[in-house]
Amino acid sequence: MSEQEHKLEMYGGIFGGLIPLLVLIIGLVWLSVAQRGGTKPFWACAWIALAVGLFFAKNKQDYCLAAMRGIGDKTGIVIVTAWLFAGVFGSLMAAGGLVKGLLWIGMTTGAQGSIFVCLVFLAAMLFALGTGTSTGTCIALSPVLYPAGVFLGADPAMCALAILSGAAFGDNLAPISDTTIVSAYTQGATMRDVVKSRFPLSVSAAAIAMVIFFIFGGNGHAASLPEIQANLDPKGAAMLLALAVVVISALRGRHIIESLIYGNVAAAVIGIAIGNLVPTSIFGIPAKSGASTGIVQNGIEGVVGAIIFAILILAVTQILVECGIMRRVLEIAHKSFVSTVRQAEFFIIGVTILASIPISANAPAELLVGPSLVKPTGEKFGLAAARRANLMDCAVCTVFFILPWHIAVAAWYGAVHSAAEAYGIAAPSISAALYNPYSWALLAVLTFSAFTGWNRKFANAGEKGEGA
Repeated sequence: MSEQEHKLEMYGGIFGGLIPLLVLIIGLVWLSVAQRGGTKPFWACAWIALAVGLFFAKNKQDYCLAAMRGIGDKTGIVIVTAWLFAGVFGSLMAAGGLVKGLLWIGMTTGAQGSIFVCLVFLAAMLFALGTGTSTGTCIALSPVLYPAGVFLGADPAMCALAILSGAAFGDNLAPISDTTIVSAYTQGATMRDVVKSRFPLSVSAAAIAMVIFFIFGGNGHAASLPEIQANLDPKGAAMLLALAVVVISALRGRHIIESLIYGNVAAAVIGIAIGNLVPTSIFGIPAKSGASTGIVQNGIEGVVGAIIFAILILAVTQILVECGIMRRVLEIAHKSFVSTVRQAEFFIIGVTILASIPISANAPAELLVGPSLVKPTGEKFGLAAARRANLMDCAVCTVFFILPWHIAVAAWYGAVHSAAEAYGIAAPSISAALYNPYSWALLAVLTFSAFTGWNRKFANAGEKGEGA
């Protein structure tokens, strides 16, 4: 339902509507600074945020219904379902010895430290580019690549950020990404023109991020050589075939959940074939009441914390949208003085980023500003439809991928934290997302493009805009 169909009145107006988000942010920062962060501790922050917000709502029933609409958001349901199957997939891959196999590959090829982090970034880029899903990329790759990177001497935060950065790249450029589709659709641009003209922007930002990962990615502490050698298992590398099944299935246009199911089956079959798994370890009657039934149950249990955190975040952000904050912000922004094409492009970038800050999914942010602000502003100065779409799509993939209440970041952190717990290794704080190299590089590239006019296209090839 749109914001126009549901209007939530709050005491204090805009400030009252901001209370749940402010409470959530304060709680996340407080726990993170105290180094007590985690998906389960963050539950309390979101719960308290929702409870406090109720007292600022003029109609308590409307407030509760808004929260439930957020929890029932169709995007959130897809993510939660994907998490359930990805959690089991990660557990099967781990039990099948994939991390030991990756350690063997890393030791025999020398792909350790910062080099391995660069490979992680590249793998995440390709996966996200083929699947078009940033959350799916984080959920599918983190359980495998993060622990392997830490054991091979990668800096934990940079290794985790390599996955998040790659996910942001795919969300930004993939033709099947929801943000790419929405940006092109709202501006009346063809997908071919959008992807072709966006490629230089996205790849330039990726190149900058790759340099950062190469310089700072190897500051971790590799496990001791005897410990690594004790955990080398060439057979475990065969589990990569199961990962390939997921990637190929997704690249062929299959749904991410369907692809994960195929991957789960492949992981179980391969694990049994190489002798690292037995059927009863996957599912069996426990010896005593209350004990685990096996890998399937353990995999689901491992993602419960992240799922609940994501659901609560969706509830908080839905309240933010329905209380009218975004509408008021956009009304103020629409009155801004814009007199040159350069100012128009910065206006498009700025208003898109503003719209993406409180909303947990970035495609809806594009829908909010695309038809009402971006299109008329761009058309006024003769900007090509693809250029308008690119400015909006790149902008919505910058700050969005660094703020902890956004669903992609929550999915990334939940997957990384679960992987860290499974292997008894350190996990970075959720605040590490604030340093996402690709997002900051993309913002820098976008700013450069708007200021200098690089990659700028007009609706009429011979037309020039003032201030270009």
